[in-house]
Amino acid sequence: MNAPAAIVPANLTTFIAFDFGLKRTGVAVGNRLLKTAQPQGSIHAEGNARFDGVAAKLKEWQPDAIVIGVPYHPDGAPHESTTRAKKFGRQLNGRFGLPVFEVDERYSTTEAISSGAKDADAASACIILEQFLRSLT
Repeated sequence: MNAPAAIVPANLTTFIAFDFGLKRTGVAVGNRLLKTAQPQGSIHAEGNARFDGVAAKLKEWQPDAIVIGVPYHPDGAPHESTTRAKKFGRQLNGRFGLPVFEVDERYSTTEAISSGAKDADAASACIILEQFLRSLT
């Protein structure tokens, strides 16, 4: 698991982002050159079944790396969902062998809903990925 976006190797150009949820996981794809992301729907599955949907998205998009949103309380303190999201990131790295980068996703779902997104989870993944892409040098 890798942390600050500043250490993302330049050869990693295509990314897929996941906004982890217990019932739904939003998906977005984007690239470093354009610094934009596009929502790709949500995976509606729980537990290990979620990884079938993840595998299908990875096969479809062939990303160089994965970005996951990690939620925190407004004051930056971790909570139960923080632990779950970090575990999901470790599982993705272990199962698929791609580098995984974490992004603080506070307020991404709120932002997605307030923008009128039809699929708030995918829109949130898009917001997370664009935040990550903007942080790259």
